[in-house]
Amino acid sequence: MAEIVNLRQKRKEAARKAARTKADENAAKFGRSKAERDLEQARAEKSARDLDAHRRDPE
Repeated sequence: MAEIVNLRQKRKEAARKAARTKADENAAKFGRSKAERDLEQARAEKSARDLDAHRRDPE
C-alpha cells in the first residue's frame, strides 16, 4: 500500500526548509561578530588618518 502523506505538513516542512536556507544565506552575507565590525571600523579610520597625513596642503 502507498504511504499516506499529509500535504499540510509537507507544505510547512518545505516552508521551514526555505526559511532556513534564506537565513543561512543572510547570515553568510550580513552576519559578522561585533569584534569583526569593530576591527573593520578601526582599519577604515586608520586608513583615513594615513591618507590625510599624506596631504600636501592640510586643510
